[in-house]
Amino acid sequence: MTVKEARDFATHTMRAWGVTARVEDIRLCVSELTTNALAHGAVAGQGFVVKMKAAPGMLRIEVHDSSNCRPELREPEDTETSGRGLLMITVLSDDWGIEDRHPFGKIVWSVFKLDESPVAFESESTGDPS
Repeated sequence: MTVKEARDFATHTMRAWGVTARVEDIRLCVSELTTNALAHGAVAGQGFVVKMKAAPGMLRIEVHDSSNCRPELREPEDTETSGRGLLMITVLSDDWGIEDRHPFGKIVWSVFKLDESPVAFESESTGDPS
């Protein structure tokens, strides 16, 4: 799965669920979390999973990968060309965090409060880092 495919999955899923608020914020966070999983989290041959969960008044995105290495929020120098992904997640989402994934790996998630109230849904898409 590519970053574009993850974004497209998010767009299609939100459309199917009737979510119209904060679509671009959610798409950008999916892009950032997926980019991190591809660059730092997916162990060769293990891939990653993107999950979306909706409940009344909220939407949660999760990226599951096979690495136990946790990302750290950084404040990069103005001249650095990377390291701003989690800062963007912090600004665009209402909450985010990291959970252990068993038997190995981690889940990096972010939550978005919505004015609309989609019914409860869950969907996932798998990705192969190759």
